[in-house]
Amino acid sequence: MCPSASLHNPKCFYFFYMVVQMDVNDEQRGKETRGSSCETEEDGNKLTYCVTDVPPWYLCIFLAIQHYLTSFGAMTSIPLILSEGLCLQHDSLTQSHLINTIFFSSGLITLLQVTFGVRLPILQGGTFALLTPSMAMLSMPEWKCPAWTQNASLVNTSSPLFIEVWQTRIRTLQGSIMVASLLQILIGFSGLIGFLMRFVGPLTIAPTVSLIGLSLYDSVGAKVGSHWGISAMTTVLIILFSQYLRRIPIPVPAYSRAKKLHTSKLYIFQIMPILLGIAVSWFVCYLLTISDVLPSDPAQYGHLARTDVKGDVLNQASWFTLPYPGQWGMPAVSLAGVFGMMAGIVCSMAESVGDYHACARMSGAPPPPKHAISRGIGVEGLGSLLAGAFGTGNGTTSFSENVAALGITKVGSRTVILVSGVFMILMGVLGKIGAIFATIPTPVMGGMFLIMFGVITAAGISNLQSTDMNSSRNIFVFGFSMFSALVIPNFLMKNPDVLQTGVKEVDQVLRILLTTNMFVGGVLGFFLDNTIPGTKRERGLLAWGKADLEDSIYAAGTEEVYDLPFGITSRLSSQPWVRYVPFCPWKGNRSNDRSEDDNTPQGRGSELPLRSTVVTDELAL
Repeated sequence: MCPSASLHNPKCFYFFYMVVQMDVNDEQRGKETRGSSCETEEDGNKLTYCVTDVPPWYLCIFLAIQHYLTSFGAMTSIPLILSEGLCLQHDSLTQSHLINTIFFSSGLITLLQVTFGVRLPILQGGTFALLTPSMAMLSMPEWKCPAWTQNASLVNTSSPLFIEVWQTRIRTLQGSIMVASLLQILIGFSGLIGFLMRFVGPLTIAPTVSLIGLSLYDSVGAKVGSHWGISAMTTVLIILFSQYLRRIPIPVPAYSRAKKLHTSKLYIFQIMPILLGIAVSWFVCYLLTISDVLPSDPAQYGHLARTDVKGDVLNQASWFTLPYPGQWGMPAVSLAGVFGMMAGIVCSMAESVGDYHACARMSGAPPPPKHAISRGIGVEGLGSLLAGAFGTGNGTTSFSENVAALGITKVGSRTVILVSGVFMILMGVLGKIGAIFATIPTPVMGGMFLIMFGVITAAGISNLQSTDMNSSRNIFVFGFSMFSALVIPNFLMKNPDVLQTGVKEVDQVLRILLTTNMFVGGVLGFFLDNTIPGTKRERGLLAWGKADLEDSIYAAGTEEVYDLPFGITSRLSSQPWVRYVPFCPWKGNRSNDRSEDDNTPQGRGSELPLRSTVVTDELAL
């Protein structure tokens, strides 16, 4: 996720931004005449719409679709990668159901987060932080796919035996995620998140996030190697659209009340570079398929690039499907899986705290107070609980790429994100949509993954820019954490019998944790950064605190934007016990909080130094 419009947001390298040129300028001029308060004094940029503003309905729909396209890359990648560990490589219809389910549940959780959670315009969706431990769990000897499931000619997707093979695995994933999400619910709603984040700095975040991308190189390599030419073409097209052509506008007809029917410039290459790259490569694969240039023999190189490999999935998929909790059966729980998912949950929480601060900055809101952050993390925990119950095989987190889009479009209205959530729900119930995404040729997806996980890796490293990398201390902490996190899991994967404690359950827990790269790197970075002597400036904590203070100075709104909806805050404010509830806003304490912020070097972020936005869901469409 991205070069952001914020001067202090280091999460950048995200290049799948979206630009709304049609009609936004006209709306902004109209607001200037009415006197808009959405202005950031630091750079003179004026937001067209702030958090609580409601844009015209047509602009809401257009921007909501853009946010949906931004989340497309990560949202479809997670179930497609997960399908390998679930033994679903040759069951495209079930893959399409997983895609529908993750869109549907993400839309529901987005509505819940914006309405009752942190109350900022922030999209919710699947997280790569849980994908890594999931794949580690599914790679254990007892969960490895039977050999016959790797052979398409031997797989009967409707046979009870095959169905039991993959449903057993996804039910275990479901239960593990649901139990692990209770940790996030507890930390969020209890207010512990503020205390825990005091000890998490860039030297913990950088290796954790970078290793999410690096740990998937083997899976990506297999997909790219299915046809190097097609994968290279997809990669080149995405780079061309997102980097070289992104500033080239395409004239399109537009209409506004001020200009009536006119021609406007649409930066289509900047809005949807991945979608365009996939579409072009997909079409080329189709031409090569109908002309029989690509081999029809499954044993020959390049067969997976054919568009007819995945059968008649589009015809088999129903027009409408309604995901529901327990659709794959009763969830099961694996103790080892729970601990692995908890490691991912911790990483996801750290990411989201940074996203909240970045989102507040982009949308003209003040830095989120403690109660809003606690509520946001708690609701994300509830979201992971729901996602697990629905059977996505994943949890939920805040999408940083959508946060970056706010800074480009200058529209920070949470109404737009609510509409986007509704749109995602609609896409989730359209079975044909999921089927279309499930039939993308394997090398085309490999070309997209090549960019996606490379950007995730670089974005994690970008967190180090607030630290002093001339310090031998910091170089040691980061280098040792990264290299150890590559060596230890690799050794244990090749020698699974080394861990023998005599207790099967303990062996399973240790094997999952120590073969999860981001856990090993994150724990080593956390331990070394907090035990080796170093100044706050050297560790990068002062830079994050300074960004929080500046955000509070230049914010356009008040903390009322974080109040609960439907008058709930007003009703609760008269109750004396509310001040002791960490996730409830209490109006009587706001003036004191504001004065404390003005005299504290780290502002409200003194307990929440994560101003840097962590990136795990990097790419967008």
